[in-house]
Formats: sequence, structure tokens, C-alpha cells
Amino acid sequence: MGVPEKIKKIEEDLLKTQVNKHTERHIGILRAKLAKLKMDQEEQQSRRSGSAQGYDVKKSGDATVVLIGLPSVGKSTLLNMLTNAKSKVAAYQFTTLDVVPGVLEYKGARIQVLDLPGIIQGASSGKGLGKRVLAVARNADLVMFVIDVFQPEARSLLEKELRLTGIRVDEEPPNLVIETTTTGGISVAPMVRLTKTSVETVKDILRVYGMNSARVVIRQDVSDEQLIDAVLGSRAYIPSLTVMNKIDLVNAGFINEVTAKLPMRFVPISAESNLNIEALKQEMYKRLDFIRIYMRRRSGETDYKEPMIVRNGSTVLQICDKVHRKIKDDFRYALIWGKSVKFEGQRVGINHKLMDEDVLTLVTK
Repeated sequence: MGVPEKIKKIEEDLLKTQVNKHTERHIGILRAKLAKLKMDQEEQQSRRSGSAQGYDVKKSGDATVVLIGLPSVGKSTLLNMLTNAKSKVAAYQFTTLDVVPGVLEYKGARIQVLDLPGIIQGASSGKGLGKRVLAVARNADLVMFVIDVFQPEARSLLEKELRLTGIRVDEEPPNLVIETTTTGGISVAPMVRLTKTSVETVKDILRVYGMNSARVVIRQDVSDEQLIDAVLGSRAYIPSLTVMNKIDLVNAGFINEVTAKLPMRFVPISAESNLNIEALKQEMYKRLDFIRIYMRRRSGETDYKEPMIVRNGSTVLQICDKVHRKIKDDFRYALIWGKSVKFEGQRVGINHKLMDEDVLTLVTK
């Protein structure tokens, strides 16, 4: 039996198996086997094709946003409205057959926006340009779902396709540690009460992946799927923003009906009529979670006019890389004035995490 046949059989078994306390361990093992088979299948396909399929897009700016949507939802028009790009626009499907980049300059930040070819159902398994498109999305800082006001259900389809390729939208990595050992079997130490899985299921899943000796520390109530994600280690966790386009074609009552049906918030816009685009820019900036860092020379004034724009949680090392990639090689220490330190002018190391409006001086050899 080949890999595709094994995948199909396990998927059929999962559909047949009722979910309850007595079957949760069996379901966990099936899911682990299925994820491993799909990973093996991807590796085989990559070897046959000679390389991983994907667009070669160089990241630039302070953050990267990808536009994900069905064909002809207005992504190209939106890109042109947000940035200086010139993406083709036409009223037929698959106008965009390549990744078109643009740059949005907003509140001092340079945000790279990528217009990706339209996603269709089955994209994650290779239909259309799906795999190549979704490979680009893995490296984004924000996924922007662009949906048609007449097709609000498309949001769940798009998220499903992303999930099938290992992209976890609006999720955090599971808080657990898996450390392989040479002897001693599998030791599981839950720091919280487990309700979504069990210690035995954890051990079974690790054995599916050939891990017979390991120490596992679980700090949150994880599901078997989250555990599998942690074992695979190839998942991308990316925040999202949903945009409802073409609102100029409907009335306020229609939009209220859609709002009541959808489980997530969205920004209503019309890219064609330039409606609510400024509000969308504000929401993009907010979701990207930027902070401002003011640079100060050792013998000069602080530059408050042009702050360095970085993502929240950035370290001194990342500032060094933005200034010049060789600075970290000559780095001695940094001086900081601001909320991230206990006293003004405090000396810190290269891994110190910065906070909004910190003043930073880099001291090199």
C-alpha cells in the first residue's frame, strides 16, 4: 500500500470513529500517523521535483503582509490603492499569475504588501497555483483575508487551506517543551490539568514519530493536534486581518446581516471606490504591533523625528541588523533610556527586549 492509499484509509477511519473519552487516544494516534504520512508525501514530491515549489519573494521593509483571497475579489485593486504597486486589474479570474509587491508607507513604517494569485478550494493539495502561493504566506507577518461581500463564507475556506499547509492563523505556539534523550523512555510532566489529551496519548504520539526516549514538559492544556504541531516543528503562527470588499454594492442593512453571521471582526471597504481605506491602514498598523525606537549617538542628540520602526518584542540584536548587518560583530553593549529598563541610561546586552519609545545607543568596539 502506497502513501496516498495509507492517507486515504486513515482519513476514512477518522471519519468513522466517534469522538468520545474512550476513543480520544485512538484518534490521537490516527492524527499523528496522518500528519507524518502527509509530511513524508511532501518530502517525496519535493525530491521528485528537485526543489520545493514556491515564489522567490525577498522580504523588505519593516513587516510583510500577504493578501489572500479567492480569484477576482479585488486584491489587485486593493494593493494599488494601498501602495505604489501597479498590479493588473481585470474582471476575470486569475488576472494575477505572479506575486506582485508594493510598499505602504504609514506612520513612519514601510510595510511590504504582496498581492498573491487567487486561492481555490484544494489549493493546499496542489490545485491551481495553491502550493506556490501558500509557501509565500508562511513567511508573512500578517495574513490579510480579502473576501467579497457576497461570499463571506470564503473566509473559513481560505483559513482551512492555510491550515492544511501548516499555517496556524491567530494561534500561539503550544507552550510545551520536548527534549529527546538517549535512555529512560518517555517522561511526561504536565504542569496543568490535561483535559484535551492524556499522558498516555502524548507518549503514543511521540512513538509514532520514533521518539522512544524523551522528556516532555506541558505548561498548557494542549490538544493532540497542538502536540503534533510541536513535534513537527514546521508550523507558522501568523496573525490575520479580514477585509470585506465591495461594500459600495450593498446597503448598511446587508452589511449588518453579514456581521451577525460571521464569527470574526472585519474591516468593510471598497477598494474600487476608496471607501474606508484609511481605517484599513490603521488596523494593519495596529495588528502588526509596531513599536518606535529612537536612536541616540554617544555624543549627540536623540533623533525623535525619524524613529526606528520594529515589531513588538524585538531585541537590540534586531536593531543592529536593521542599522547594518556587521554591527553585531563589533557590538559591545547598548545604553537604554525608557520603559524596558529600571534606570535611565542602563547598560544592556544584545538580547535585551525593547519597548515602545525606548531611546537606544549602540556601543561598538
